[in-house]
Amino acid sequence: MMPSDVATPVPATPPRNLLWTVDQFHYLGDLGMFEGRRAMLIDGVIVEEGATNPPHRIALELTSEAVRTAFGHGWRVCVQMPLVLGQATDPEPDLAVVAGTPRGTTTHPTTAALVVEVADSSLRFDTTVKLAVYAAGSIADYWVLDVNARRLLVFRDPRADPTAAHGHTYLTQLTLGPSDAIAPLAAPGRMVNVADLLP
Repeated sequence: MMPSDVATPVPATPPRNLLWTVDQFHYLGDLGMFEGRRAMLIDGVIVEEGATNPPHRIALELTSEAVRTAFGHGWRVCVQMPLVLGQATDPEPDLAVVAGTPRGTTTHPTTAALVVEVADSSLRFDTTVKLAVYAAGSIADYWVLDVNARRLLVFRDPRADPTAAHGHTYLTQLTLGPSDAIAPLAAPGRMVNVADLLP
């Protein structure tokens, strides 16, 4: 029994969410908390996407192969790996192209020349929340492969925008179909055919 003269401190503020840091998120991952799950950290909140279905997996494999060919030597194509965009954000993109080689680094990348998200059930999330996160992280070239509509959405020229989520958005937005091709900003001489990315 507690003595009657002991007061329980009452917080002066209402309840709040417990937010995670990138270091804590990675520690939980090291413990196996996300084994077999697609987890990411957005503004301190752990977000989990559903299981990868075959069209998503096939599109990701095709995109990885096409992007690796376009960029060539001196670039890492990181598939569903950490991309630390702040103390509380690691969106773990489907694909991120990072300068350098695996042997030349000891930390997670904090930027990428190109980020690609494959969207089947996640299109709205990828074109709103993740778009704002990548724009705020100064990712110059962001692609969303819309598997269901068979199109590639390209976002470029990240800009501050106080009316947008995270205070940032992209000035340039392109919609490309299966008959179109585009060169990554960081590999301007190498065209990628949209049809080659689609299952």
